[in-house]
Amino acid sequence: MKKVLIAYGTTEGQTEKIADVIADSLRSRGLDATMLDLRDSQDEAPDAYDGVIVGGSIHVGKHDKRVVDFVEKNRGTLTSRPSAFFSVSLDAHSATGEAEKYVDEFEEQTGWRPAKVALFAGALLFTQYGFVKRLMMKRIAAGKPGTLGTLGTDTSRDYVYTEWDGVRRFAEDFAAGLSAPGT
Repeated sequence: MKKVLIAYGTTEGQTEKIADVIADSLRSRGLDATMLDLRDSQDEAPDAYDGVIVGGSIHVGKHDKRVVDFVEKNRGTLTSRPSAFFSVSLDAHSATGEAEKYVDEFEEQTGWRPAKVALFAGALLFTQYGFVKRLMMKRIAAGKPGTLGTLGTDTSRDYVYTEWDGVRRFAEDFAAGLSAPGT
């Protein structure tokens, strides 16, 4: 059974939820998927895996530092086997092109050019934010036009913009590539 490491950095938990759906999708295709929250450890050796997926969220215009550090430390391993990257941001819900710029900056910073890249919209979890963050996120949401309309600003509820079928397709495409002859 081929083994896949899913290393991710999450701040509010949406990236972890996406990583979990990816892991479940890989497992349903007969792969052994291991999730690694980079908040807990960066010591897991990705060279023990047949494939690696890395995911990170955007906050204040940058990918999580732990994700950047993990990729820089393991770039050789990531380029020597099937690997992919997914980026999570509210900008992935909009038509501004900012989400692509974040990935370009990440690739430039780390020197890693993954063969597969996915952009997933995140979530606005207003009910979980403190007062100041809730106001700040409402202001940000009000200023971002989305591909499906504007982002929600009703702070009495949460908004999840992640397109779960797209997450599963990303995982299935990765699994298919990992199972292809010669991989």
